[in-house]
Amino acid sequence: MNDTVDKLVIFLAKRDGIDKLVKTFQYVSKLVHWHVEAAHPDAAQRAKQWEVAAGLSRKAFRSGRFLTGFNALRRNPGSTPTFRFLAVLANAGEMVYFFFDHFLWLSRIGVLDAKLARRMSFISAFGESFGYIFFIISDFIMIKGGVEQERKLITTSTDKSTDDVKASVRKIREDRVMRLMAVAANVADLIIGVADIEPNPFCNHAVSLGISGLVSAWAGWYRNWPS
Repeated sequence: MNDTVDKLVIFLAKRDGIDKLVKTFQYVSKLVHWHVEAAHPDAAQRAKQWEVAAGLSRKAFRSGRFLTGFNALRRNPGSTPTFRFLAVLANAGEMVYFFFDHFLWLSRIGVLDAKLARRMSFISAFGESFGYIFFIISDFIMIKGGVEQERKLITTSTDKSTDDVKASVRKIREDRVMRLMAVAANVADLIIGVADIEPNPFCNHAVSLGISGLVSAWAGWYRNWPS
């Protein structure tokens, strides 16, 4: 119990930890609003207010986040020309997303003209979706490479029970799980982004958005939870 509490404290001390918690509030309240809208309009209105407040607080908390993409490129540009190219495209899209998200937040709280909100939302969502496509491609390439490396280790090792082989296989599998969580989060966020770029009945439905938001939040929660 104490270990879990310690891990929770560490998790919530991170910017990403707080973001995933508030994101959970945001999309749970969206689903609650959809579920009770017809039968309990007062409760639905309170849920909607909770959703909006959570969304705006996340935007405020992400101030300056666009610099993380630049830092990621500076510190880890990629091991091969292909990965460097994918990293530039992915992080550039994410930087556009977080940068224009500042203006979206300011327009929604009344600091800037409210008419800018729709335009800023489109640009931000477009950058987000663009970046996620290349993050997903990169993760699938890495997952494929990990599977091939694992097979090679298992088939070529004369003694598969050695600690070194077991440790290498375990590390590959742990990395694969983390990358699958990243893919799940990015696909979910891509659906949310598409809902802003090109509104459609599937992506813009409250259930689609709510489930996508929770998948993204909980996959990020898993990836950021202290080991």
